[in-house]
Amino acid sequence: MSSATTTTTTSAASRRPALSDPGYQAFVILRTGFAVAPILFGLDKFANLLVDWPTYLAPWINDIVPGSAQAAMYAVGVIEIVAGLAVALAPRFGGWLVAGWLAGIIVNLLTIPGHYDVALRDFGLLLGAVALARLAQGYQGKPRSR
Repeated sequence: MSSATTTTTTSAASRRPALSDPGYQAFVILRTGFAVAPILFGLDKFANLLVDWPTYLAPWINDIVPGSAQAAMYAVGVIEIVAGLAVALAPRFGGWLVAGWLAGIIVNLLTIPGHYDVALRDFGLLLGAVALARLAQGYQGKPRSR
């Protein structure tokens, strides 16, 4: 019975230093942000509360996808929700998934005049997603004892 208490105490104690590690803090911040933001933005593709999302779809892409631009945004929303869940559950994979998705968004935005500022912002987000994937390589699933 006392060994169970010791194991719990040791386990909790080994997690405390991880929270004081700036690298681990960065991992947690990026993991949280890249899980929550894609899910929220993906959900908004169905409501268009934040912005009129179909205006961010390049005309050449709209011409090749079946249906309307709004229908394409529904598919985009589902993909973003899945990407956010992937980051939450498996950030080593999810970080790369989000980075790839952002690369596609950047290509789309660079082909729409007047959206270059958003493409530049998304490039910064892509760098953050890559940083998350790299940090997850070292931190996912194992508390640090630094």
